[in-house]
Amino acid sequence: MIRLEAMTFGYGERLVFERFSWEVRRGEIWAILGPSGCGKSTLLLLLAALLHPQAGTIRIEGRTWERPRPRTGLILQDYGLLPWATVRENAALGLRIRRFYGPDGRHAPRDMTTADLDRRVGYWLERLGIASLAEAYPAQLSGGQRQRTAIARTFALEPDLLLMDEPFSALDAPTRESLQELTLALCAERGVTALLVTHAIEEAAFVGQRILLLGEPPNRRATIIENPHAPAPDYRTHPDYRRTVAELRRRLEVFR
Repeated sequence: MIRLEAMTFGYGERLVFERFSWEVRRGEIWAILGPSGCGKSTLLLLLAALLHPQAGTIRIEGRTWERPRPRTGLILQDYGLLPWATVRENAALGLRIRRFYGPDGRHAPRDMTTADLDRRVGYWLERLGIASLAEAYPAQLSGGQRQRTAIARTFALEPDLLLMDEPFSALDAPTRESLQELTLALCAERGVTALLVTHAIEEAAFVGQRILLLGEPPNRRATIIENPHAPAPDYRTHPDYRRTVAELRRRLEVFR
């Protein structure tokens, strides 16, 4: 699904990644963890083709991308909602934009009628439990409802790769855990490969079947923690979860 080969990227003279190689197989759920400034969000922007490597290659499904890949979904911490648009309009935004350039980013778009668009958006509003809020505006929503709207917008595009940059960090604990479980269940249901950037050890341990641990830049080697029993709704009570949290905490101590 994703292959980085000797990838180098930096800001000016400050290298963040130097000849960095890493691979993600289709259907895997990854957490990306590390101290502030280690390159977590930068890596996500590189995978989204919003930044480009200065050397080496990034391939997704066997090809490099000069502009954002249409089947890559991106969910951000700040939700990315238009404040003047309703929940329904925000959830439909990606589909409306896709009408201009098609699902592969190159060829003519598929002919999606307004009725087709409304049906697809309506399905995801129902699936995310926010259909009753369809005509509400972001300012009228809780943080969890805003994030559900962002998730609905992303899944309406039928992604096969989902990139998430600390999407749950601003939410209270019960809402955060509920949305973690829901998002991961949707990924499993749809066969979506998912990568979650987080600064929270407990979140990384719960979400990531595999955890990429980044250190102080420049990152030259992919340090991977295997966590095969994640994610599962009851995993937080599993002894392996506690062991993984302890292992991640121990490894991150060296960066303090």
